[in-house]
Amino acid sequence: MLEETGQLILGFVAHGILIGLPGIAAVLLTMRRGLKSVPLLIGVALVASGAVSYAAFWAYFESEAVGTIWDFLVLVASLLAVGYCWRQDGLDREVLRKLRTPLLLWIFGSAFVLFFGFLHGGNENAITTAAYRFSGQLPSDNDIPRYFAEWFATHGHQTPPTYPGDWLVSDRPPLQIGYVLAQRGFFNTAQGLHYQILCVIENALWIQALWAVLVAVPLRRLTRSLAMLAAMVSDIALVHGFFVWPKLIAAAFLLAALAIILSPDWQRDRRDLRVAGLIGALLALSMLSHGSSIFGVIPLVIFAAFRGVPNWRWLAAALAGLLLFYVPWQAYQKYADPPGNRLLKWQLAGVTEITPEGTVETIEHAYEREGVDGTIELKADNFGEMVGWPTVKNSWNAAVTALEEGKPGTAVAQVRWARFFCIFPFLGLLLLGPIAMIVAWLTKKKREPDEWRFALLCFAFFVLACVSWGLLLYGTPEARTTIHVGSLAVPLLGAVGCVIGMRSVYPRAGIALALVNVAFVFLLYLPSFEPVVPDTSYSPFNGLLTALSLAGIGWVLFRGPVLPDRIRAALPKGRGPVASVSGG
Repeated sequence: MLEETGQLILGFVAHGILIGLPGIAAVLLTMRRGLKSVPLLIGVALVASGAVSYAAFWAYFESEAVGTIWDFLVLVASLLAVGYCWRQDGLDREVLRKLRTPLLLWIFGSAFVLFFGFLHGGNENAITTAAYRFSGQLPSDNDIPRYFAEWFATHGHQTPPTYPGDWLVSDRPPLQIGYVLAQRGFFNTAQGLHYQILCVIENALWIQALWAVLVAVPLRRLTRSLAMLAAMVSDIALVHGFFVWPKLIAAAFLLAALAIILSPDWQRDRRDLRVAGLIGALLALSMLSHGSSIFGVIPLVIFAAFRGVPNWRWLAAALAGLLLFYVPWQAYQKYADPPGNRLLKWQLAGVTEITPEGTVETIEHAYEREGVDGTIELKADNFGEMVGWPTVKNSWNAAVTALEEGKPGTAVAQVRWARFFCIFPFLGLLLLGPIAMIVAWLTKKKREPDEWRFALLCFAFFVLACVSWGLLLYGTPEARTTIHVGSLAVPLLGAVGCVIGMRSVYPRAGIALALVNVAFVFLLYLPSFEPVVPDTSYSPFNGLLTALSLAGIGWVLFRGPVLPDRIRAALPKGRGPVASVSGG
């Protein structure tokens, strides 16, 4: 067991450094040019990380030699840039201090998911372990990027064979393949454990992006910390962070763009062409991670319009930034490995088989077959799936039956499945937040205005995304609004809004709500009911590192006394650290 834990630690350190260096170098270089906005700097870091990985995809598409050279050039250039910026000094120490928090949260957050995921062992069969650890068996989607990454690493621009199930490489966006290839020069990333560790760290970049959103708006420190904790110890963070399909990395780029739009500097930024290019690049990288990002792009564009419509030059620059990244991939889909539209037809027309029809033609024929009544029924099924009907009813009945038969593990698994598929059951206890806001509004209870407004913004984003999601997805069982088919930025913002909403009207209840939900999620996913390795129990070393990672998250979020104002006011003045207590 100790040897397996050592493999995880070494892999975590090595892959973390390689993923983080380009972003850190880009941030330091832009800081030297005077940029101090935390949301913009985090956006720059994510674009740098995504851009070098996207370039790695095209470098290996040319040849293995070109790809390997690119990997080493990125490492050397990043190290030189970091060394140069540090030696030249002139970096704003206060800004560096602010950036330390999202960096540490990313490190501890990805470590928590990794070691909690391997709490029952499974290093030797990492990809299969990920498909079972937090659920019943999931499909092989987490393995698809690895398969195609290895092909490009060894065969260059030859058209790869289909993945089992007749999946073409052009059927799914390429960015996670690029992240894998960006380290192919240093490690055999086709080996399951290297691939798993790398992708857990990559997908955890959403943590930095969500932090950017939370510092872009005026929140009390304790409120921000509780919201962040609730998101980091959630079903979304655990299940989709360990089962490494490229959905959380897509949410990272989308959340980073949202942070820029919500920032108080938006009135200035919406006239800055450089910011326009940055947002265009973030949206492109989000779509190049997973196409479901479109359901988050729609409310984001609406938010930007309400915050202040940019001029035509800004819009043109944003479009140029988007097209710079996206056009090469569209060209590949059309000319190198056509048609590349299988997922579009699957989700928008309910057609799962491979057909020669174009996307628009397939969608038209699908809705013609259903007619008006059939279409309305399909959309109703979509919204029913979000609410959890009849999924929750079926899971509840199955859980009760399992308990009666003396199978508590099966009952817990049914709870997990309901929260995996349906967005409102995923929120679960957190829905007390908006209920409390309604009660406070009806009773005219005093509220914290900034937190109230931000909670409403989260709910507005959530509703806009869910409405577009429910109307655009086709609605058959294979193409319905289960959480993993949409943008994971939406449930994350929903959870954050619930915690902040409760804090805005009932501060102590907000603390209890966040902590109880965190404890519930942790206990829900602690056991593994279908161990891939026979006779596996708990790994004590991985358990210790899980606890240390979780403690690290708590230390970063709550370090220094962070107490509610009433408690702080009751303490004696001027006694050691109490004088520096920050209000909650």
